[in-house]
Amino acid sequence: MYETVRDFLTRCFASGETIALLLRGESAGAPTQRVVTLDKVLAPRYLDWLAHENRTGANIYVAANPLRPGSRRRTKDCVAFARHLYIDIDTDGDARLAALRASDAVPAPTVVLSSSPGKYQVLWAVDGFDFARQEQTLKLLAIAFGGDPACTDCNRVLRIPGFLNRKYDPAHRVTAEYPCDSVWTPDDFRIDVATVDAMLFEHDVPLRKQPGKHSHSESDWAWVSHELAHGKDAVKLTGELASRRADKPNPLYYAQRTVDVASARLWLIEGIRMDDVITMLESRRRFELPAALCSARAREIAATAQRMMAHKKYV
Repeated sequence: MYETVRDFLTRCFASGETIALLLRGESAGAPTQRVVTLDKVLAPRYLDWLAHENRTGANIYVAANPLRPGSRRRTKDCVAFARHLYIDIDTDGDARLAALRASDAVPAPTVVLSSSPGKYQVLWAVDGFDFARQEQTLKLLAIAFGGDPACTDCNRVLRIPGFLNRKYDPAHRVTAEYPCDSVWTPDDFRIDVATVDAMLFEHDVPLRKQPGKHSHSESDWAWVSHELAHGKDAVKLTGELASRRADKPNPLYYAQRTVDVASARLWLIEGIRMDDVITMLESRRRFELPAALCSARAREIAATAQRMMAHKKYV
């Protein structure tokens, strides 16, 4: 077990770097946090203590990025730089991991952690990401591959392979696979708003439509457009559509996208200026997406609605 822990930590961090450990039990007790150097963690006595805590019920985590020297907390302002991108896949894990591996939008992962049966944490070692670009890419990764949208903070913690995941009975030992030892740059991640939309929606267009038949997505579009035209609240409508389409890889994203495109089309039909439509879309999602992504997404959605009208699609 110790060799597995050492291998993972020395691959992820350099000697002398400051890292944050989190020990959290399944009970309601407060978690224990330790901010220490990598070299201290790798010492036999420290690993003995972590193993004892793990055996007696604590889950062991490490922050995905190193901290500034002298830090005493694991807050965002204490993070030194972006060392990793990551995605937490908790649902339909095997299929989503397979899709990620097959995609040409992202490079080969550096580490794939099996945190429990059918659940994975995927890491890429990176260089050249500032925190804003890291956060934007993390959100797009989560949307594109069905990851946990909450796991997009630069101070996120990850499980350490070799230790037991105490959430289960019997406990599951966390394992690691290392598909690639490259360090990737922003140019290696060919993932943006348009790419994500294509990945999530390409299968919604039927290859061969039968006369008189409508796809589920077309039925959703007709229903959403009708409800919006009759004054239905967009937030409530988004929630209802997400509940109806649990079969989607990411139901919430699908619902947000459908409602926003239909809204933009309706506003354009009503004669609202394009710039104002973009502003309204930005305002609707400003608390859910980083500013740069929110702006780019709003412009792309408004342009999509405009093209629909020009081609008389879904009118």
